[in-house]
Formats: sequence, C-alpha cells, structure tokens
Amino acid sequence: MAFLADALSRVKPSATIAVSQKARELKAKGRDVIGLGAGEPDFDTPDNIKQAAIDAINRGETKYTPVAGIPELREAIVKKFKRENALDYTAAQTIVGTGGKQILFNAFMATMNPGDEVVIPTPYWVSYPEMVSLCGGTPVFVATTQENKFKLKAEDLEKAITPKTKWFIFNSPSNPSGAAYSHDELKALTDVLMRHPHVWVLTDDMYEHLTYGDFKFATPVEVEPGLYDRTLTMNGVSKAYAMTGWRIGYAAGPLNLIKAMDMIQGQQTSGACSIAQWAAVEALNGTQDFIPENKKIFEGRRDLIVSMLNQAKGIECPSPEGAFYVYPSCKGLIGKTAPSGKVIETDEDFVSELLEAEGVAVVHGSAFGLGPNFRISYATSEAQLEEAGKRIQRFCAACK
Repeated sequence: MAFLADALSRVKPSATIAVSQKARELKAKGRDVIGLGAGEPDFDTPDNIKQAAIDAINRGETKYTPVAGIPELREAIVKKFKRENALDYTAAQTIVGTGGKQILFNAFMATMNPGDEVVIPTPYWVSYPEMVSLCGGTPVFVATTQENKFKLKAEDLEKAITPKTKWFIFNSPSNPSGAAYSHDELKALTDVLMRHPHVWVLTDDMYEHLTYGDFKFATPVEVEPGLYDRTLTMNGVSKAYAMTGWRIGYAAGPLNLIKAMDMIQGQQTSGACSIAQWAAVEALNGTQDFIPENKKIFEGRRDLIVSMLNQAKGIECPSPEGAFYVYPSCKGLIGKTAPSGKVIETDEDFVSELLEAEGVAVVHGSAFGLGPNFRISYATSEAQLEEAGKRIQRFCAACK
C-alpha cells in the first residue's frame, strides 16, 4: 500500500516558486542574477497599514479570530465591493482566507466531485489546474492566442462547456499575460454563461487596481447581475497594497457557498492571522492615494520592458492592459543554438539557457499552459529591467 496519496500524482510543483528558488540559489553561490520570476510588488507596505498592525498588537488583538474573518474586515470588504464594483453583499456573504490561494482552494474543495469539469483559459496561473486536480475535478483548458491578446473568445467558451462543467475560472487582469477584458469583451463571455445556468463563475480579481492608460476594470457580476447567485468574486490585498507576505485574501458570493467554505476552513486553518486582518481593514478603509502613484511606476516599467523585448532578435512581446507581467513569444528562437551549444527546442530550454548564459530568471510559458512564451514580472526597478533587457537582447543575438 502506497504511503502518499494518489492525488499527488496529478499535480506538479509551482513553476514560479521553483524559478524564484533557483535564482536565490544561484545568487547564494555568487552569481549575478536578475530575478524576474516572482509575482510580487517591490514596493513596501504603506506606512498607514503597517501602523494599523502595530496598533493592533499594542491593543492586544493577538487572539484567535472568527474563522471567516473579524467583523471589522468583513464590513470593510462589503464597503469595498459597493464602493468600487457597485456590488451589494452582506458581511455574512464574505469570507477571509490566508491569501487568495486558500479562498480558491476552499471553494473547489467545497464544491468539487469526481468528474466535475472546470473551464480554464490558457495561459493560466499555475495553481488553478493543480487545485482543481487536488480537489478531484478535471481541468478543461481553452487556448487563447497572442493575436487576440490572450483573451478568451465567447465561441471558444461556448464549445468548452459540457453538462459536467461546474466552474469557469476567470482572471482579469491576467497572471501571466497581463491581459484585461473590457466591459464589452466581458459581456460577450457573460452572455454565454447566462445560457448555461449550471456553470458557476470563480473570478480572480487580484490585479483589479493594476490597469493602465484609459482601461476601466469590470468584474463579471457587475457586467451581468444575473450571475450574482452563482459567482464567487475573489480579491485580496497582496498586489495593490504590496502586502504579499501578510497573506490576506477575501471573497464574496452566495451564502450557501460561503458557509461551506467557512466549514472547511474551520477544520483546516481556522481564522487568518489577527494582526494581518487588522492591517487589511486599514488597507481597504484607509487612503488609496498611493495606488495611482504605483500604477504610474508600473506602467513606465511595462513600456520599458516591452520596448526592449521587441528589440531582441526572435522575440515578440505584446503590450498588456494590466497586472505587472508581460508574456512574450520566443518562437523566433526555437530551433536556434544557444551559446552553450544546446539547441533550443522549447520555451523551457530558452529560459534555462538564458539563466545559465546571462543570469536572467524568467518562467517558461508551458508552465502556464501556453507556449512557446515566457513570463516576465516587471515588479522591479527600471535599472534592473533595463539591465535584464540588455542581457536578453545579447543572449538572443548570440543564438545562431
């Protein structure tokens, strides 16, 4: 009898975590490595949020919390959804988890039965299909194209839905492509979903506040209120508030789903860190003035790295609407020989050779379900991005 669970054979380790770890190991050995793999802002958590955490500690807010979150945070979530998304929820329809990952995992755990299908557009965040598989479901991938800016077409969503479809996962702006859907683009998808009342929507809005130019964010239920009773809207404080390590995600949705997730979390981790929850109250209720300032910095970084990548031989990089990633194609390098003498046959070969030759750590696109591409996180300084861009250009020029 095997000791480890069969479910583990259905999942893979996180490629983004693996790349970050590899970069750290090379740096520890003295290599000059520019790590562009991690999906976290390089900004510090704003001072008002840190002070709220310190004040919570000094008040003795260091005990267990209710499983679904402290009342103050759940009320702040209600206000956030009303203020920013025109969505009406009660505090009882909200839940707080240890990061967005726990919210997603618990939603799948609470609803998935063997044979249930989950429609996932590619490229996707690496954890979506693994979570589905761990919870006994079957991921159903629907490819997007670079020509369509990595956005799912309504007709492709329609074809992917079967009587077994339980969830459709939607992520805009997207990790890894940065693609964001306009109101009209989203309406085309919600029209499809309205024709299939058995399909639930899990929308990951984690990058909501990181959109550029004149782009206006919209979330599915805001576009189609008819989906209200079968949509879980997930968000968190990690990206916009530079609070990745605080580990606070949250969601709102139908009461019966929230209660089921609450029950699972009660037997799993119980409530999220009390101090982090109080910091998140300040994040949602306090000043939002730093968000436009950070967005402007990110937009400048995006424009810089897109320009430099498009000057690299064999690379083609579209300019995305949001998040802090670009997802360039390295199709022009497939079949070429790297400086080491190795023939580049896949996007994984490309990123491996780039790391060895030039010390630039990026993530191969096949880890996100669509290649030959690679993901760059531009959540780092312009100086670092410029140097990385030069190294990538040099590497590509050296491939024959």
